[in-house]
Amino acid sequence: MRVLVVEVSVTRQRRALYESQAITRLGEGLAATGRLSEAAMIRTIAAVADFCRTAEARGAGEILIVATSAVRDALNRQTFVDRVQGAAGHTVEVVTGEEEARLALLGVLEGLPGLPGTFVLFDIGGGSTEFILARERRVAAAVSLPLGVVPLAERHGTGGPVDWSRYADMEREIRSGLTAGLTAFAAGVRPDHLVGTAGSVTTLAALDQELPAYDPARVHGYLLERLRIERLLKRLGALPAAARATLPCLEPGRADLIIPGIAICLAVMDRFGASAVSVSDSGLREGILIRHLSHPMP
Repeated sequence: MRVLVVEVSVTRQRRALYESQAITRLGEGLAATGRLSEAAMIRTIAAVADFCRTAEARGAGEILIVATSAVRDALNRQTFVDRVQGAAGHTVEVVTGEEEARLALLGVLEGLPGLPGTFVLFDIGGGSTEFILARERRVAAAVSLPLGVVPLAERHGTGGPVDWSRYADMEREIRSGLTAGLTAFAAGVRPDHLVGTAGSVTTLAALDQELPAYDPARVHGYLLERLRIERLLKRLGALPAAARATLPCLEPGRADLIIPGIAICLAVMDRFGASAVSVSDSGLREGILIRHLSHPMP
């Protein structure tokens, strides 16, 4: 769960006043049951309500709450949405996978305006991974695949030191999902660039630079090379989750999720023949804001 509070001038210039995040694992158990668990809903509702209170205390006149894959895929999504709206006092929008992809692209294009030619953007999330093929800064194709770090971590047990035979099983599952889901996506296209956004990729960029604390300016635009990702996999894979959680820039709630995040990232790089990925700290959250400023609430 991520929050961003901004001040917008009359000329639509933005100044960030506050940003934060909380890992609530909303999709915990969803793959097995098809439903959001009571514990996960309680954690998430509390985080959203707290974010809203913080935003209001900082003077926010409009609050947008957007839900993605875990909510749109859940059988009990409406119950959850109703409870969030009741606790937070604001409307919840559940976006489609295609809209989520488009919004992520809006945020990336604003943050990396110099991206030329054809590129593929991927956004690794808790319940899904979004892919966007962009040509000359426009969406040429978009797809959302049910490859999320939370169910992968649950199925393949990535909390302790990595069992490499189970990692290989996870890798095969991911590659099979990419083959099935991307057959019609970017068929025959070799993109000029591969761009990654969201927590898994940005965390890897911070870890690779050995930052003492997460620094968006150092992460944004960083070129993350495959060999360095593989080194991080070996290093993190040798540690139990508790030891990973002590590393700067790796939140405790992401300690087991970073391993499937790495596996997805490497498989995507192989799929598109890329030796490196450009990292964008700007993505879905900023895209939501850009869309709103273009079409504000009545």
